Amino acid sequence: MMKLKDTKVLQVVDEAFEDLELWYPVLRMREAGATVDIAGTEKGKVYTGKYGVPCESTHAFEDINPDDYDVLLVPGGWAPDKLRRYDSVLNIVKAMDQDKKVIGQICHAGWVLISADIVEGATVTSTPALIDDLKNAGATWIDEPVVKSGHIISSRRPSDLPQYMETIIEAVVKDL
Repeated sequence: MMKLKDTKVLQVVDEAFEDLELWYPVLRMREAGATVDIAGTEKGKVYTGKYGVPCESTHAFEDINPDDYDVLLVPGGWAPDKLRRYDSVLNIVKAMDQDKKVIGQICHAGWVLISADIVEGATVTSTPALIDDLKNAGATWIDEPVVKSGHIISSRRPSDLPQYMETIIEAVVKDL
Protein backbone atom coordinates (compact mmCIF):
# COMPACT_ATOMS: atom_id res chain seq x y z
CA MET A 1 0.00 0.00 0.00
CA MET A 2 1.40 3.36 -1.01
CA LYS A 3 -0.53 5.72 1.29
CA LEU A 4 2.46 8.00 1.69
CA LYS A 5 3.92 8.01 -1.83
CA ASP A 6 4.50 11.79 -1.87
CA THR A 7 5.73 12.01 1.73
CA LYS A 8 9.32 12.79 2.69
CA VAL A 9 10.55 11.60 6.07
CA LEU A 10 13.71 12.57 7.90
CA GLN A 11 15.17 10.10 10.40
CA VAL A 12 18.08 11.43 12.48
CA VAL A 13 20.80 9.11 13.73
CA ASP A 14 23.88 8.97 15.93
CA GLU A 15 25.82 6.22 17.68
CA ALA A 16 24.04 3.84 20.06
CA PHE A 17 20.53 4.40 18.67
CA GLU A 18 17.95 1.84 19.80
CA ASP A 19 17.98 -0.51 16.82
CA LEU A 20 14.24 -1.25 16.64
CA GLU A 21 13.27 2.36 17.38
CA LEU A 22 15.19 3.52 14.32
CA TRP A 23 14.66 0.71 11.83
CA TYR A 24 11.04 -0.23 12.52
CA PRO A 25 9.80 3.33 11.75
CA VAL A 26 12.06 3.63 8.70
CA LEU A 27 10.81 0.36 7.26
CA ARG A 28 7.14 1.07 8.06
CA MET A 29 7.34 4.50 6.40
CA ARG A 30 9.04 3.02 3.32
CA GLU A 31 6.45 0.23 3.25
CA ALA A 32 3.73 2.92 3.20
CA GLY A 33 5.45 4.54 0.19
CA ALA A 34 7.32 7.42 1.85
CA THR A 35 10.83 8.46 0.91
CA VAL A 36 13.02 8.25 4.01
CA ASP A 37 16.33 10.09 4.34
CA ILE A 38 18.66 9.37 7.25
CA ALA A 39 20.78 12.26 8.51
CA GLY A 40 23.87 12.04 10.69
CA THR A 41 26.90 14.19 11.41
CA GLU A 42 28.21 13.35 7.95
CA LYS A 43 26.81 11.77 4.78
CA GLY A 44 27.76 8.13 4.26
CA LYS A 45 28.84 7.47 7.85
CA VAL A 46 27.86 4.12 9.32
CA TYR A 47 26.43 4.34 12.84
CA THR A 48 26.00 1.32 15.10
CA GLY A 49 22.90 0.67 17.16
CA LYS A 50 22.96 -0.48 20.79
CA TYR A 51 22.59 -4.09 19.63
CA GLY A 52 24.99 -3.85 16.70
CA VAL A 53 22.67 -3.11 13.79
CA PRO A 54 24.31 -0.63 11.37
CA CYS A 55 22.70 2.43 9.79
CA GLU A 56 24.35 4.50 7.07
CA SER A 57 23.40 8.16 6.82
CA THR A 58 22.23 9.39 3.44
CA HIS A 59 22.71 13.06 4.40
CA ALA A 60 24.62 15.29 6.81
CA PHE A 61 22.62 17.39 9.28
CA GLU A 62 24.10 20.57 7.77
CA ASP A 63 22.74 19.66 4.32
CA ILE A 64 19.14 19.23 5.49
CA ASN A 65 16.48 21.76 4.58
CA PRO A 66 13.52 21.11 6.93
CA ASP A 67 11.17 22.59 4.31
CA ASP A 68 11.84 19.48 2.18
CA TYR A 69 10.33 17.11 4.76
CA ASP A 70 6.87 16.25 6.05
CA VAL A 71 7.88 14.10 9.04
CA LEU A 72 10.77 14.00 11.51
CA LEU A 73 11.57 10.78 13.38
CA VAL A 74 13.87 10.73 16.41
CA PRO A 75 14.95 7.30 17.71
CA GLY A 76 15.61 6.39 21.29
CA GLY A 77 18.60 4.65 22.80
CA TRP A 78 21.61 6.72 23.76
CA ALA A 79 21.70 8.59 20.44
CA PRO A 80 19.33 11.36 21.66
CA ASP A 81 21.87 12.41 24.28
CA LYS A 82 24.29 13.07 21.41
CA LEU A 83 21.73 14.44 18.93
CA ARG A 84 20.57 17.16 21.31
CA ARG A 85 24.07 18.65 21.36
CA TYR A 86 24.10 19.54 17.65
CA ASP A 87 22.75 22.99 16.82
CA SER A 88 21.92 21.74 13.32
CA VAL A 89 19.62 19.04 14.74
CA LEU A 90 17.94 21.47 17.14
CA ASN A 91 17.38 23.90 14.26
CA ILE A 92 15.74 21.14 12.20
CA VAL A 93 13.47 20.23 15.12
CA LYS A 94 12.53 23.86 15.78
CA ALA A 95 11.77 24.53 12.10
CA MET A 96 9.61 21.43 11.75
CA ASP A 97 7.82 22.29 14.99
CA GLN A 98 7.17 25.85 13.82
CA ASP A 99 5.63 24.47 10.61
CA LYS A 100 3.57 21.95 12.64
CA LYS A 101 5.01 19.00 10.76
CA VAL A 102 4.67 15.55 12.33
CA ILE A 103 7.47 14.90 14.83
CA GLY A 104 7.81 11.36 16.18
CA GLN A 105 9.80 10.71 19.34
CA ILE A 106 10.21 7.42 21.19
CA CYS A 107 11.87 6.37 24.44
CA HIS A 108 14.80 8.74 25.19
CA ALA A 109 14.12 10.87 22.07
CA GLY A 110 12.31 13.39 24.26
CA TRP A 111 15.73 14.75 25.22
CA VAL A 112 16.09 16.18 21.70
CA LEU A 113 12.71 17.90 21.84
CA ILE A 114 13.47 19.23 25.34
CA SER A 115 16.76 20.72 24.12
CA ALA A 116 14.95 22.24 21.13
CA ASP A 117 12.56 23.82 23.65
CA ILE A 118 9.37 22.59 21.95
CA VAL A 119 7.64 20.45 24.60
CA GLU A 120 6.21 23.16 26.85
CA GLY A 121 2.44 22.66 26.95
CA ALA A 122 2.56 19.33 25.09
CA THR A 123 1.28 16.04 26.50
CA VAL A 124 3.82 13.29 25.88
CA THR A 125 5.05 9.91 26.93
CA SER A 126 8.55 8.41 26.99
CA THR A 127 10.65 5.94 28.85
CA PRO A 128 10.03 6.56 32.57
CA ALA A 129 13.63 7.80 32.88
CA LEU A 130 12.58 11.08 31.19
CA ILE A 131 9.51 11.87 33.32
CA ASP A 132 11.25 14.57 35.39
CA ASP A 133 13.08 16.01 32.37
CA LEU A 134 9.86 16.37 30.37
CA LYS A 135 7.87 17.78 33.29
CA ASN A 136 10.64 20.27 34.07
CA ALA A 137 10.52 21.37 30.42
CA GLY A 138 6.81 22.13 30.78
CA ALA A 139 5.27 18.99 29.27
CA THR A 140 2.55 16.83 30.80
CA TRP A 141 3.77 13.22 30.95
CA ILE A 142 1.35 10.30 30.80
CA ASP A 143 1.99 6.55 30.75
CA GLU A 144 0.39 5.43 27.49
CA PRO A 145 1.79 3.40 24.57
CA VAL A 146 1.43 6.37 22.23
CA VAL A 147 0.38 9.99 22.79
CA LYS A 148 -0.55 12.47 20.04
CA SER A 149 -0.33 16.10 21.14
CA GLY A 150 -0.95 18.19 18.06
CA HIS A 151 1.83 17.33 15.62
CA ILE A 152 4.07 15.70 18.27
CA ILE A 153 3.63 11.95 18.57
CA SER A 154 5.47 10.15 21.35
CA SER A 155 5.89 6.58 22.50
CA ARG A 156 7.57 4.73 25.35
CA ARG A 157 9.49 1.69 24.15
CA PRO A 158 9.98 -0.89 21.36
CA SER A 159 6.89 -2.91 22.34
CA ASP A 160 4.78 0.19 21.55
CA LEU A 161 6.14 0.55 18.00
CA PRO A 162 3.08 -0.89 16.16
CA GLN A 163 0.69 1.64 17.79
CA TYR A 164 3.27 4.45 17.46
CA MET A 165 3.71 3.93 13.73
CA GLU A 166 -0.01 3.48 13.10
CA THR A 167 -0.61 6.84 14.79
CA ILE A 168 2.17 8.56 12.82
CA ILE A 169 0.98 7.18 9.49
CA GLU A 170 -2.64 8.16 10.27
CA ALA A 171 -1.50 11.70 11.16
CA VAL A 172 0.45 12.06 7.92
CA VAL A 173 -2.38 10.68 5.78
CA LYS A 174 -4.78 13.15 7.45
CA ASP A 175 -2.42 16.04 6.57
CA LEU A 176 -2.10 15.01 2.89
